[in-house]
Amino acid sequence: QVQLVESGGGLVQPGGSLRLSCAASGSILSFRAMGWYRQAPGKQRELVADITSGDSTNYAPSVRGRFTISRDNARNTVYLQMNSLKPEDTAVYYCKAGWGREIDFRKYEYEHWGQGTQVTVSS
Repeated sequence: QVQLVESGGGLVQPGGSLRLSCAASGSILSFRAMGWYRQAPGKQRELVADITSGDSTNYAPSVRGRFTISRDNARNTVYLQMNSLKPEDTAVYYCKAGWGREIDFRKYEYEHWGQGTQVTVSS
């Protein structure tokens, strides 16, 4: 059973930075892609950024240029570096791993989610 554990969330002032980590219980090389999603109160969960096993990345327009997703295969960890944070970035951030057949753009036959980490951007 895949386990994904997110960490690095917290309270930060507007303009500040945070780095989120998603540690997998096994090799992340076995996943087609891993990604970060977020869900703010009263809103649907949305893609923030993802990265494939071939290091192809994809970002939501609202975070492009401010956030960077990366992976460390040796540590089985995916990171999300978040800079120039804004109050509208406040949400619970979730890590997702996908494998098997790609059934839609960046959606896979099998997916597993972490439990999430809270990010709050406020002065």
